[in-house]
Amino acid sequence: MERYLIIKTRDELLRIKIGQILYFEADRNYTRLLLSNGIQFTFAINIGKIEEILERQVAGCNAILMRVGKSHIINKNHILQINLPKQKLLLLTADGKPRELVISKDPLKVLKDTLEKEMGKPEEPKEVKDGN
Repeated sequence: MERYLIIKTRDELLRIKIGQILYFEADRNYTRLLLSNGIQFTFAINIGKIEEILERQVAGCNAILMRVGKSHIINKNHILQINLPKQKLLLLTADGKPRELVISKDPLKVLKDTLEKEMGKPEEPKEVKDGN
């Protein structure tokens, strides 16, 4: 069964499938939402309040959505690459296009460690030694 997030303001109501969320991004007292199909919304609600709404409405949303630093809540299912040295997070949209976010190193490291724990840490590539 598909789960939905409902965001209500005085003048509008938005009903979003959780799986379609690419990320939320804080912009002072506003929050920008980007869906995997490229549609974007901006709310006059800060990201902390969005996080509270998610926790209240969507049981187990932490398995899919994760707060990364002060400015982002990302959908872990859309992660393509985490690059710590470049402070870059690459998310994949529904049509296969990459979407790049610049996030500071510490929150990215927490995200990387969390994903590794959830998936079981992948083995490091081993060097192949030539027998000659």
